[in-house]
Order: sequence, then C-alpha cells, then structure tokens
Amino acid sequence: MQWRLLAPRYWPTWAGIGVLRLLALLPYSWVIALGGLLGRMMRLVALRFVRTARRNLELCLPELDAAARAQLLDRHFVSLGIALLEVPLAWWSSSARIARLAHVEGREHLEAARARGRGVLLLTAHFTAMEMAGRVLASVAPVGFLYRPTSNEVLAYALGRFRTAHGGHPIPRDDIRAFIGALRNKECVWYAPDQSYRRKGAEMVPLFGIPAATNTLTSRLARMTGAPVLPYFLQRLPGTQGYRAVIHPPLENFPSDDAVADTERFNHMIEAQVRLVPEQYLWIHRRFKGLTEDYPDYYGREAPRRA
Repeated sequence: MQWRLLAPRYWPTWAGIGVLRLLALLPYSWVIALGGLLGRMMRLVALRFVRTARRNLELCLPELDAAARAQLLDRHFVSLGIALLEVPLAWWSSSARIARLAHVEGREHLEAARARGRGVLLLTAHFTAMEMAGRVLASVAPVGFLYRPTSNEVLAYALGRFRTAHGGHPIPRDDIRAFIGALRNKECVWYAPDQSYRRKGAEMVPLFGIPAATNTLTSRLARMTGAPVLPYFLQRLPGTQGYRAVIHPPLENFPSDDAVADTERFNHMIEAQVRLVPEQYLWIHRRFKGLTEDYPDYYGREAPRRA
C-alpha cells in the first residue's frame, strides 16, 4: 500500500471500509434484516432509481397488474439493501462460512471444461447478489472478473485486495486484450454482458421482447479463443437459507455464425432466471437505450407505453 493512501482526503473512505469490516461480523440473519430495512429506506429516497425500476418492470413484465408490480418494486429495493450488506460478507467471510451459506450445483461442468485445457468463459447477468456470486464462484475455481477502475485510490485498493483475496483476479473492463489473453492462457473469466452497451460492436438485441443496445462480444470471444461458454447464476434463497449457485453445462453449438442470435439465446436464459427471482434482477439500470436518436426514449417524461 502507498503512503499517500493515508492522506486526510481519504479518511472518509477508510472510515467507510472500517464500517463494512464491522458489518462482516454480523450473523447472516442480521445481514438480511438490516439489509431489508436499508432497502426500504432507499425505496423512499432514491426516487430516480425508483422511477427507472418501475419503468423497467412495466416494460418487461406487462402481464403483472399494477398492484403486483408495486409489490415487486418494494421487494426489489429490499433485495438491493441486502446486496449492500452482502459486500462485506463476500469480502471478509471465511471459506467455511461461505460453504455453509452457498450450495453450488454443476461444479462438474466447470471441472470438465477446465480439463479440456482451454480457458472457460462463465456467462452471467447483473442480479443484486452480484458480489456474493463472484465470491462463491471463486470458491470453486480461480476466476478473472471484469471491473470498472475507480478514481478513488483507496477504494480501488480495497476492491483489488478484498476481491482477490479468495481466488479472484481483476481484468479492467475495457482491456479486451487482457480479457482475450486470460482465456488463451487457459484461465476462467466471469463475464456479465447484459447491461446497456452503445460502443463499437453493439447491436439491438431483444430482451423481454424489447430491442436493447447489447454487447455481442461473447460470441466473438468464444470463436477467437475456443473457450467453452458456461452460464452461471446465483440466487438468494428466501429468509436465511443462503444461496443457490448453478453452473450450467457449456452452451452447445456455440458460437454460431450469427453473433446476434447467440446473444439473444443468452438473453432468453436471463429472462428465465429473472422470472425465477424477479426481485433480484438489477431493475434500476436503464437497460433499454437505443443506438440511434429515433429509438423510443423509454425513460423520458413522455416515455411511450409498450404496446
């Protein structure tokens, strides 16, 4: 650690990390209870996120009536609050504690893929228990994960140290060469390509029947490196039951000659997982943005209703 990280401007960040460290000592039942309380408070004050989540639920789950969507919105913010308190749980819990909390299914699929002597691409999506999903996956095999660099040096130090303490190693989100290099070096890489993406290589790919700007890199990565692609999802179980993580078998006939079709194929898997635990998907993200100005502004004041 560099001495400059102890400068006074970083003291609030260190204080926050200290609070997180104390929260990691709480019993899991307290994490759930306090996280739920925090989420209900967020529901009252984080109005911009509330509007975005409400709009996403209208777009993606039109079969629900208004009352059901309102209840789901409340449950989503409870899930978000729990997710915040899962961060210290994931960073500082012992391996034995994680093993008690999380049941992993499909380890044999990852072991068989690694035995082929190639890199492995573990495909996931942004659910609220993302931090715990990474920690649980790292307990099965060393895994690289993509991250967004932060300008706060102390936070960057903490993220790098505590996320890598249990078998993970970071890859900058925009460093495609490092991403490809890790796969070619026979490493496992955990990748979540489900958020709005409007850079080079983006395509409009349906999610819940709505075209959304999407990164189709997964298909090209699989073709360039020969890495098998294994979907991976973790869900938070009701109450204090912990977590269920599932590593699926490698996608068959993947990649195809159509990167958009490959991406839509995974989107259907995301949809299935969302319907399993709808409150746990990251609905506060503005997913449905277009690549051109003529695309509907679903989040504007005069946002068009879905037909």
